[in-house]
Amino acid sequence: MKKAMDIASLISLQPASDETAPSTMPSDQPAFRDDDYSAAHGESLRQTLDLDTWRPGIDLTQMYAVLEQEVAEAVRKEGEYIHEIRTKIFPRLRLRPGAPPGAGVFQVPVGRLEEVHRQVLFNGAVEACDGTVVTHDTLPVTITQIGVCLVSYRGDQGSWVHRIFRRDLRASSGKSAVEETLELLEHRNRRTGVDQKSPRDRLTELARRGILEYAERAVLLDRSDARWRLGHGSPVTFQLLTGSGMLELVQASLVLLRRLILDHRRFVFVPSAPSAREILTIGNALRPLEYAIVDTPLDALLSVADGGYRGEGWGPVGKDVKCFVKEVGPRIVVGVYRVSHLAPAQMFYAHVDHAHDAALIAMADSALQEHRGFPLLVDLADKLCTASFGGETLAASTRLAYAAAGAPYRYLAERKTR
Repeated sequence: MKKAMDIASLISLQPASDETAPSTMPSDQPAFRDDDYSAAHGESLRQTLDLDTWRPGIDLTQMYAVLEQEVAEAVRKEGEYIHEIRTKIFPRLRLRPGAPPGAGVFQVPVGRLEEVHRQVLFNGAVEACDGTVVTHDTLPVTITQIGVCLVSYRGDQGSWVHRIFRRDLRASSGKSAVEETLELLEHRNRRTGVDQKSPRDRLTELARRGILEYAERAVLLDRSDARWRLGHGSPVTFQLLTGSGMLELVQASLVLLRRLILDHRRFVFVPSAPSAREILTIGNALRPLEYAIVDTPLDALLSVADGGYRGEGWGPVGKDVKCFVKEVGPRIVVGVYRVSHLAPAQMFYAHVDHAHDAALIAMADSALQEHRGFPLLVDLADKLCTASFGGETLAASTRLAYAAAGAPYRYLAERKTR
């Protein structure tokens, strides 16, 4: 049986955000036992699979009582955990071995947030960046559009877009038409279905996301003049450390991230969907206008650095990544804050020397959305990017181009013509 985890070891776990955690196939993991399923869901897998336990769709209203009971019980139990975390875990955040400088739980007066609004946010001293990546996949060509927008409370600070055109076979010299056709068939045999995602493609969603994340940080660093830079996600992501399989992206990322983290230092990143539920559980115990500085991402980043770069063509980059992680990891802190009774806790990343100022900036901006508790500037950048470079804008221009080429419908995926 797996050894139970004590409460002291829980707070030393390293956070992995949705941007840093690698994906694995189900076959790479141990098989779940039915006891595990029953313990988590309150019923056996056999019961779940038995259609006699399912209700007709028209009986949804009769299931509301069960739903209400489950939610009420879950919220009640979370309340019990909150008490234990506040009394037992919070004092250990500052005193435990390996705690980063400034670790602990802090209360922010309302007047302090008002000062940040006037002196930092609303005078343009903070600029936020967010981007979007969309793909229009057809048999002849796959078009990827990457857009990035930079905003402050003084307005739109700029937007940038790049399109990548992928054809399975570019014009080649010295080959007959038959040889080129056979080569084309071989290329397409290695890809997945049209308009489908698959790890079989080298330029997959992982690679496109890596390029987007690099562009977002490059815009923050080299296109912003603000004193503070507000980013979305984690400053150092899994895609950037691994280059999404591209050596040149790893090398460029290490240079860029050193400049951002070690040289500029005044940054704060807030992820949308972090996978570090243990950190969010600590955050859930915070009262409104409290924040906690919990840990550094060093161990999580080291696990990525130790996990790859052994294949052909990587050369010494694995050592470079490990040196980078050991240099940069201790300079980043991971924290969590909460701005209202309505809003959930939000994680944040900041430089160790400016962590408290970064927390105040993230909280002040998030307090402008009481129900969400998430930085409004990041949302504004996201809305601008979606409106300017979203999927509909790419699809419309691509369909016009296919119509001009005499094939308005021939290469559209089935779901696109429903």
